[in-house]
Amino acid sequence: MEEVLKHKTASGETICYSVTSGLRPSVVWLGGFRSDMNGSKAKFVDQWARENDRSFIRFDYFGHGRSSGDFADGTISKWLGDALEVIDNLTTGPVVLLGSSMGGWLALLAALARPERVRALALIAPAADFTQKLMWDKFDKQVRDEITEQGYWMQPSPYGEVEITRNLIEDGNKHLLLDEEISFAGSVRILQGQLDPDVPWQHAMKLVAKLQSTDVVFSLIKDGDHSLSRNTDLRRLQGVLEELTASIKTKL
Repeated sequence: MEEVLKHKTASGETICYSVTSGLRPSVVWLGGFRSDMNGSKAKFVDQWARENDRSFIRFDYFGHGRSSGDFADGTISKWLGDALEVIDNLTTGPVVLLGSSMGGWLALLAALARPERVRALALIAPAADFTQKLMWDKFDKQVRDEITEQGYWMQPSPYGEVEITRNLIEDGNKHLLLDEEISFAGSVRILQGQLDPDVPWQHAMKLVAKLQSTDVVFSLIKDGDHSLSRNTDLRRLQGVLEELTASIKTKL
C-alpha cells in the first residue's frame, strides 16, 4: 500500500502527497480541475518512476482528494500556491512539471515563477486561461448573471454538479497567459486529443504560438479524447518523460 504523506503549509493547510525516490530531475505531477493524485495517468507515471529509479511526486491541491480545504473556496492562486509549495519544499534540484488540463496552466505559471528550478514541461491538454477562455467567454448571459449576482453557479457534470464561483473566475483573470508571449525557454512537449470536448485542440495550439521556447513539440492525437488515458496514450506520455528527463540529466 502506498504511503500518503502530509505537508503543513504556513497558512495551516495540509497538502497530501506521495513521493517516489530516485534520480533527478524530479517529475512533479500537476493534476486537473477536480482531479486527485490517484488518477490513471498519475498512477501510471508513479509506476514508471518506480521501475526506472526516477524521482516523482504527486499531490492533491487544496480542496482536492485528501488535502484540506473546501473545493468551492479554491482558486488558481491557491492551487498555484500549492504547486510552488511542493516544488520549494518537497523537491530539490531541477524539475520537470507534468501538467494535465488545469495542471498545464499551473505548470506554465509555476515555470514562470521558478525559472531556476523548472527545466522542462510535459503538458496534456493544457487548459491555459480556462476560467476565462473556456468558461466565462462560453457561458450564456443567464449563467454569467447568476455567477455575478449570486456568487456561484452549479455547473452540471456527469460526476455531479460543480460549484463555479465568481471568486474562481475573477482570480483566474490575474493569471491569464495567452494574451502575450510566455517567456519560458525550456523544452515543452504537448499531448493533445483532437476529439477533446473540454479543451479544443485549437485552444492548446494557441499556446504553442505564445511560447518563446524554440524547443516545443505539439502532438495531435487524431482519435484522442480529453483524458488521454488509453494504453497507447500512456506510452506516448512515457516516451515524452523519458526524453525530457534524459536530456536534462545530460546537461547536468
